[in-house]
Amino acid sequence: MRRNYDLLIFDWDGTLADSIGRIVQAMREAAINGDVPVRDDEAIKGIIGLGLPEAIRTLYPHFTPDALLAFRQRYVDSYMAMDEVASPLFEGVLESIHAFREQGYRLAVATGKARRGLDRVLEAHGWREFFDITRAADETASKPDPLMLHEIMAHCDVPAERSLMIGDSSFDLLMARNAGMHSVAVGYGAQSLDSLREFGPQLAIEHFFELGVWLGRP
Repeated sequence: MRRNYDLLIFDWDGTLADSIGRIVQAMREAAINGDVPVRDDEAIKGIIGLGLPEAIRTLYPHFTPDALLAFRQRYVDSYMAMDEVASPLFEGVLESIHAFREQGYRLAVATGKARRGLDRVLEAHGWREFFDITRAADETASKPDPLMLHEIMAHCDVPAERSLMIGDSSFDLLMARNAGMHSVAVGYGAQSLDSLREFGPQLAIEHFFELGVWLGRP
């Protein structure tokens, strides 16, 4: 039995790629190098999924526009230094994603990353042309605004009731809810399953391969 979805939409950081540690470290280094207060790891994990400007504003609401731009550049510099080798995919992601494609699903990425960063990691994993469409936060509205999901569904010509969002943050699940679609929460990324269940995902998983089992076979 196969569940009635045609379009699978994935977050990137913390859902497909094991990059949460790098994001936390880059945020901490950006604070230290700018002589501003360092937020704790849980606070930083709590903003992962937002676009970078929105994430910085959440952590540092008192920043002036110039201070935000300076922090953003320090973060980018720190992250890029670590990301010369792209963050690895989580166990089971490579095999599952290719199986989903073979089973006839439309595949997309909806991420808080910037377009430049997303293109870089897609290229590193040989997925530059693999997905039907990808949307990055700096070319549309940041999560949890549903705009990027609406754009993905329009491109793929798939309605919300046949689309599924898979992510590791409250912003992913809220975005899906705002778009009128179902979601799957993953508990190995930025936020715990206990915190994510309150947003009503159809499924909560601790290992990526569980998604394929739940979706079933064609």
